[in-house]
Amino acid sequence: MTKSLTVRQNPDIKYLGKLLGDVIRSYGGEELYRRTEYIRSTSVDRHRGLADADAIDPGLDALSLDETLAFVRGFMLFSLLANLAEDRQGVSAEKGATVVEAIELLASQGVDKQAVLNLLDEALIAPVLTAHPTEVRRKSTIDHKSRIAELLLMKDAGEAETPQGDMLDDAILRQIALLWQTRPLRRERLFVTDEVQISQSYMKDVFLPVLPRLYAKWEGILGTRLPSFLKLNSWIGGDRDGNPFVDAGAMEEALSRAAETVIGYYLMCVHTLGAELSISTELAEVPDAVIALAEASGDDSLSRKDEPYRRALSGIYARLSATHLKLCGHVPGRPSPIPAEAYDNPQQLRDELVILARGLKSAGKGVFATSGALGRLIRTVELFGFHLATLDMRQNSRVHERVIAELLKQAGVEEDYLGLDEPARVKRLRAELGNNRPLISPWLDYSEETAKELSIIGAAAEAHRKYGPEVITNYNISNGESISDILEVYVLLMEAGLYRAPADAGKAPTCPVMAVPLFETVADLENAPDVMTGFFAIPEIYALTKARGHQEVMIGYSDSNKDGGYLTSTWSLFKASDALIPIFKDAGIKMQLFHGRGGAVGRGGGSAFGAIKAQPKGTVAGRIRITEQGEVIAAKYGTEAGAESNLEAMTSAVLINSLEPDQTDANIQADFAIAMDKISQVAFTEYRDLVYGDDAFRTFFRQMTPLTEIAKLKIGSRPASRTKSDKIEDLRAIPWVFSWAQARVMLPGWYGVGQALAAFDDKAKLKDMAQSWPFFQASLSNMEMVLAKSDMGIAARYAGLVEDQDMGQAFFGRIRSGWYQTRDILLEITDQPHLLAKNPSLFNSIELRLPYIEPLNHLQIELMKRLRAGEDDPRIGEGIQLSLNAIATALRNSG
Repeated sequence: MTKSLTVRQNPDIKYLGKLLGDVIRSYGGEELYRRTEYIRSTSVDRHRGLADADAIDPGLDALSLDETLAFVRGFMLFSLLANLAEDRQGVSAEKGATVVEAIELLASQGVDKQAVLNLLDEALIAPVLTAHPTEVRRKSTIDHKSRIAELLLMKDAGEAETPQGDMLDDAILRQIALLWQTRPLRRERLFVTDEVQISQSYMKDVFLPVLPRLYAKWEGILGTRLPSFLKLNSWIGGDRDGNPFVDAGAMEEALSRAAETVIGYYLMCVHTLGAELSISTELAEVPDAVIALAEASGDDSLSRKDEPYRRALSGIYARLSATHLKLCGHVPGRPSPIPAEAYDNPQQLRDELVILARGLKSAGKGVFATSGALGRLIRTVELFGFHLATLDMRQNSRVHERVIAELLKQAGVEEDYLGLDEPARVKRLRAELGNNRPLISPWLDYSEETAKELSIIGAAAEAHRKYGPEVITNYNISNGESISDILEVYVLLMEAGLYRAPADAGKAPTCPVMAVPLFETVADLENAPDVMTGFFAIPEIYALTKARGHQEVMIGYSDSNKDGGYLTSTWSLFKASDALIPIFKDAGIKMQLFHGRGGAVGRGGGSAFGAIKAQPKGTVAGRIRITEQGEVIAAKYGTEAGAESNLEAMTSAVLINSLEPDQTDANIQADFAIAMDKISQVAFTEYRDLVYGDDAFRTFFRQMTPLTEIAKLKIGSRPASRTKSDKIEDLRAIPWVFSWAQARVMLPGWYGVGQALAAFDDKAKLKDMAQSWPFFQASLSNMEMVLAKSDMGIAARYAGLVEDQDMGQAFFGRIRSGWYQTRDILLEITDQPHLLAKNPSLFNSIELRLPYIEPLNHLQIELMKRLRAGEDDPRIGEGIQLSLNAIATALRNSG
């Protein structure tokens, strides 16, 4: 046996692990504690090379079903606490991932601060929260974890007690005990309203306080007030692609709750400011504008007669209270006794707050010149308005074309729209967009699908009237393949009065909502430049886009990966982005890419900082949006400190990619691209041959992995598959990736790459690419991480679940051979003795948790055998679901 490399122990993990052991002993009993400790220690010994690596832990076989459930919970909680400890120690922190470091790097390359300011004037950086079902943990579990993180911060600061007088060690132990006694699994499937509520808790508790604080920090660095370029977006409640439960009612509920959250936050801030700003006219000079605002406030309290700031804030509070009633349908928890008119828009609120800020700044010798709480509130209003997060809409192009076909037929305009070829469709749609005549009629009956789509489009128009134009600005089109796919959305928006044809010839149409094509498959990505060229060639659409100044294109990581494999997917995304640059440049339109990334590497996961820096030069230029979903939201934005570092990393990467001079040799880049085309083609062929070359593979996949069991997890509101088909093409990308992760194969993150790299003759060129090309570096780095988290020994045991063992071993033999080939060639071209040798912090993180994952895999396999053999004890199903939860928690980015 080969002795394992030394794994550095994180002191927080040791501390929290001991407390967890105490909790298990106290609440699970001495016997459970001893068995758990035995399994833990023997598993660690195997990973250290001190025991037979192929042996199955005898302690596992001795567990009863009840003990199995308790054991899995214990290992799951250890992984949860290990994640917390690693985040605190900055395991994921990356060099250069702060705005200060980015500015220093740019300055060393001749880029001054003014260039940074000029970029930010036109910039947009937006994380987009989605409800994709990859978060297996309940919100209650995440909340307890966050509370432990807060308590540890107090401990770091040298405190012995909480503000409430509890000893810190006791308070942390209590939270771990609460975790132990908190049910980890959801009993019921999530509804859309649940997903909205969960996401908005992050918005309220994290994004609302963190974003203004970041701006204040950056303004101190750059020495001037910055435009609001970093904003929060969401599509929870607007994304109905494949989710039948998102309708007009769900969207209206999401928007109303958002308004209630953000206005409630403003009320709290204004109330706090009112308590603080006790400035008296008897002791200070107060500008006339502040006096006027105080006089108009309706606050005639004698005790505050000489305190104009407090009176003005009373009036602002009263107007906010009225706005809450207007937009949310009920008064806030602490309504104002002063009658007042609601604000028509958030700009009116901002204007009144600015009057107070200018008044404070003008008084004295600049003591109040810094922004403080009032300045942060002004920034908050600018960023969040009355809508909290700008909501994206999304639907599949196939739905749009069916709805348009029905509308045209019912109106007597076009009998068979679906039978038209692409040029004829474009001609027909342009004719509709050329006038403001409605197609819909209240006297006609429409299908359920069409009625539902018209209803949600109408709800979007009403939202614009109610909350303002920032509430919904993008409409994403899944399965975008053609110009007609984009025009169909504009026709639907016209039916709601959002798109308007110009009354005068020569003027541009108007539409506050941008139709955004989503290019998902490899073929779609290759076709993207032609689609956008044709799109800009339509005069009226070009005029609309030109007036807006930018056009967004969304590129999908998940389906391109499932379609073509890891390397072909990442390369196709890179090439499509690069090929769009001249299209947009010739049109004089700014390009804005929307990256549909998931948590797993097979779905675009990995370092966002590295990924943004590695984007083709010219594709970012200060504007980027990125989806954040499932377990990634809790991991990146679960605490204020985590959110601050991740948002700053995203911003610094955008600055570096957008402004860093391109020092690469064009000939070398072209040479690398030619090499990548060859490598990608081989990888594509290998991947397609395995996954789609034999129909039996779908049976192998479904029997080897816990796909069926994953579908039973109550982690999202939408179905796991788009249709009832068992084809891999029809399976959603999330369960595809999730299943391979649970079986420790991680196939979507590497398969085909090893064969392709090994077949490439010029290994020196591969080494050069790995050393000097950011794209290739990022691709290999992400792949290396999933190789380190996979385990062919454990995967072989999952392959044993396949009923036809000859078929199962044939497929698994190819997978295992491909894994070793991929690992070996990666180590060769990166010049490393073992995986992650050049990333010791990540190596340590993974090595530390692997001994805690292996027993969970073995238990999961045994429970799946029993379930599939027909045993009906409900504890078996619960044990499988607990193991899914525990393994996903330990792997972190498995969905």
